[in-house]
Formats: sequence, C-alpha cells, structure tokens
Amino acid sequence: MTTSTPYHPGERAAQARAGRTERADHAGRSIRRTVPAVAAGFLTERRTLVVGAADRDDRIWATQLAGPAGFLSAPDDRTMAVAARPAGDDPLAGALAGPARVGTLALDPAGRRRMRLNGRCAPDGQGGLLVHADEVVANCPKYIQRRTPADRPAAGPPRAVATGPAMTTAQRLAAATADTFFIASTGPGGSVDASHRGGFPGFLDPVAPDRLRWPEYPGNSMFLTLGNLELDPRAGLLLPDWETGGALLVTGEARTDWSEEARQGVPGAERMVELTVTAVVELADATPLVWTGPEYSPALPR
Repeated sequence: MTTSTPYHPGERAAQARAGRTERADHAGRSIRRTVPAVAAGFLTERRTLVVGAADRDDRIWATQLAGPAGFLSAPDDRTMAVAARPAGDDPLAGALAGPARVGTLALDPAGRRRMRLNGRCAPDGQGGLLVHADEVVANCPKYIQRRTPADRPAAGPPRAVATGPAMTTAQRLAAATADTFFIASTGPGGSVDASHRGGFPGFLDPVAPDRLRWPEYPGNSMFLTLGNLELDPRAGLLLPDWETGGALLVTGEARTDWSEEARQGVPGAERMVELTVTAVVELADATPLVWTGPEYSPALPR
C-alpha cells in the first residue's frame, strides 16, 4: 500500500492483468481504516465471523466463529470486539491465543450483505478477541446465497473428526456439492484477507484428493485475494456445512490461471484458480448454528 493508492503491488499487478485498474481506483474509495457507524451497527446483528490467519507453522487457514447477536461490536471506530475465539481442535486455536494478523469477514446471508475488516488482533483477556482495523471494506451482494440461521443448543466445542494431508472421498463430495466457501490469503508484511466465493453446486471442483479448482466470476475489481496470491501462494479454504454446523478446512498453495483456455466451457468464469491441498481438518460443531436451504443468488452465471 502506498500514499497514492490503497492497493499493494500484487493487487495492482492483478488489476492490470485483468484490465481493471480504472475500476479498481474507483472501488478503492470504499476502502477505509475506520469502522463507519452503519458498519458498527451491521456487526452487532451478525451471528458469525469468518477469520483467516496463519497458524504456528505459517500455514494459512480460514475458520468461523459464532455467537448470539451482539457477540461482535465496535467499541470505537478502529476496533472490533469479538466475544469468541477458536477453540478445541480448530487449527487457529493456538495462533489466536496470542497476537496475530487476521482477515475477517462478517456475512449476512439473509440480507446478502458482507463486510471485511482486516488488521491485528489480540486476546481480550475474557475469552474473546480485539481486532485493530487496518482495512475496512464493504462488499457488493454478488454471489451470496440467501439463508437464515437457527440455534443448535446441543453444540459443543469444535472437534476434529478427520485430519490428513488430502481430502477423503466424502470430503471431496462435500466440496463438489458446496455452493459457498471462504478463502483466506496473505499479503505484504503478513497481512491477511478473508473473502467469499459463491456459485451453484459444482463450481468448486475437487479434481483430485489434493487439488481444488474454481472459477473467478466478475467482482468488485479490487482483486484483494488474487493480488495476495500474486505475491504469496499460501491460502486456506473454509467450507461450512450449513445443515449440521460442521466445517471442512483446507490449507495449501493456490495458483491463478489467467489463460483463456483454462476458463473455456466454464460459464461466467474470467479466470480459474487451483489450490494444491497440503492439510485438511474436518470439524464437527464448528458453530452452534444450522441454516435454511439456499436461495441462490440471481448474479450466479447460468
């Protein structure tokens, strides 16, 4: 990031490759370092928060925290308070027990709204986190499937039901039928970003036990994720199980294929991304919530 642009060199490179520099400059006006009052109100209504960070082995993971409305708040315009922390067998439980760089995403599936807040976090001494904002971004509603949550009172702490270096057959099936996932990536100085991807089931393709591939659809032209991947291939994916409260977490290295050949036959794709998986954690009770079935986004390519 420089004084003249909110973007780092990797983001600038991705924007230029896509021919979207001018659009990115316009979109960049929405990137803030503070939490506006309307965003603070939005946070207090959310039930979940996606969090991306590096573990103690420098692998990037994306995970999800949950709580009652009000578990997220903005005590001032540079801070987000989170009354939850990764626990149990969550791969980020150890890393977020101390100071860390994080990327977060607050999502409202029912209203098709989302907000990113990236920065530096530390334990609050009460079992939660305080995140000091370096970057606050309000995103468009594209590709969000509409869902509403319900509590699952019997939920316990997250526990690993399967771990390994690659996906099992059942995990590949879960990926192949997913309509939503979240991706964490890392940029200069250890900064982390968390982002959302949505599509019809099948848009995330488990081409092998150690490979996942998906299309990149037209977005806000910022290229925050692909810009990070231009500089550092480490990435982590979170695939929520909306019906059970479980989750599939994978980490590895991602590569963007910008060629026309790669996206041929994939409706709406502007480019393709492939993740080489190096570790997998499947969690039960990742959140104490279950969700209604999806109402697919009208923006999804047919």
